[in-house]
Amino acid sequence: MSKVEEFEELRPLLFSIAYRILGSVGEAEDAVQETWLRFDGSSTRPTSTKAFLSAAVTRISIDVLRSARVRREEYVGPWFPEPLLSDPYQDPGRSAELADSVSMAALLLLERLSPLERAVFVLREVFAFGFDEVAAAVGRSEAACRQLLVRARRHMEAGRPRFEADRQVRQELATRFFDALKDGDVGGLQDLLAADVQLVGDGGGKSPQLARAIVGAQNVARVLGTIFPLMSRIDVSFEPHEVNGQPGAIFRDRDGKVLHTMVLDVLDGQIQNIRTVINPDKLGHIGPVADAWAIDREVKQARRQQN
Repeated sequence: MSKVEEFEELRPLLFSIAYRILGSVGEAEDAVQETWLRFDGSSTRPTSTKAFLSAAVTRISIDVLRSARVRREEYVGPWFPEPLLSDPYQDPGRSAELADSVSMAALLLLERLSPLERAVFVLREVFAFGFDEVAAAVGRSEAACRQLLVRARRHMEAGRPRFEADRQVRQELATRFFDALKDGDVGGLQDLLAADVQLVGDGGGKSPQLARAIVGAQNVARVLGTIFPLMSRIDVSFEPHEVNGQPGAIFRDRDGKVLHTMVLDVLDGQIQNIRTVINPDKLGHIGPVADAWAIDREVKQARRQQN
């Protein structure tokens, strides 16, 4: 195999490692590209290309995460990871587990960890690397990595997200939810929501966003059941699509540009959380981005005409 062929074969794994550490599609892609440059520039071939590349992308991602943390502390409103429509790393035997590990809820939980803890947890718990490989990747001893993993597990177990185990049940509930949303059926929406459901949006101060989380089935159903019919009147549409391994949708304006994504957490036959990402900086990898402010003005105009 040539260097290029070896790298391309491992690219899906490298991206998946970087995305879980960084929570950003763009930053993960940049980390993978920097990994290629280091590999291509090396005058010797490593004994294990997978070990070399995994270590390189992990170290690059740790460095990027350390600098990103300052920006996230100054972020306007709730911060969510960039939506991921499909994870390129495929392992049929672990597909459900891998999907849950890339969910918005899991990635938000990983934010509680230090960069080193996060990297060790991702390599060991998600991708089942041996402790010798983890140690080489993060530049710590195996004993230190075991301690880092213990601390990471403790943090993760305290708030580990739970999802409906049966993926077909999740999808059927999501289908009913989006049908009710399309119809503006407030009662139908409310029936599908957990009593303490939360609707939270990430606009980053760069798009219209909720002033605060909306909590409670009645409140969330009323907001969604009122707003989407108005959006529909100005030709906003949505296409159901898995987002971060969970049921969700991509919302588009009349020109097909991406307005926002929505993802649902489903458990015990009910929707527990609804998260939307409308920050344009986090949507460009999906496609051309809509002008959310213009949409907001049109929705307000439609509401005035309706009243």
